[in-house]
Amino acid sequence: MAKRRSLRSRRWRRWTVLGIAVAALGAGAFMVLRPSAQGRADPGNAAQVARGKAVYALECAACHGVHLEGQPNWKRPLANGFMPAPPHDVTGHTWHHSDEDLFGITKHGLVPYAPPGYQSLMPAYGGKLSDEDIWAVLAYIQASWPAPILAQRRHR
Repeated sequence: MAKRRSLRSRRWRRWTVLGIAVAALGAGAFMVLRPSAQGRADPGNAAQVARGKAVYALECAACHGVHLEGQPNWKRPLANGFMPAPPHDVTGHTWHHSDEDLFGITKHGLVPYAPPGYQSLMPAYGGKLSDEDIWAVLAYIQASWPAPILAQRRHR
């Protein structure tokens, strides 16, 4: 009888430790994927927008266009199956996404955010750009959007 209790006790401890480990990993993944709590895109902040413009020119303009115009026929896959870079001006869908999703896509890539099977050449910039640079790029992009779009996004 004592051996059974001991066996049950060990099993219970093992499952408890496993449960705690899984919870810790889940919390860790959340912390890695969530946007920086200190950062935000502020299209009214001239310094942040200027920083974002410079970073965008170096890292984003080659694909998304110097004037945020994206690549031609951005809604249709290329011959290789990959989607072209979309525009970030109001003709695209960027403004439909939350700041948190845009930050996550830029930092971690599209995989956690895109529908299954969606193929894109968009790299993850988490290892290359700081959170502040990513927020600055988003501020620069948003600074090009008209006031009604910005107001609509604030009320979601």
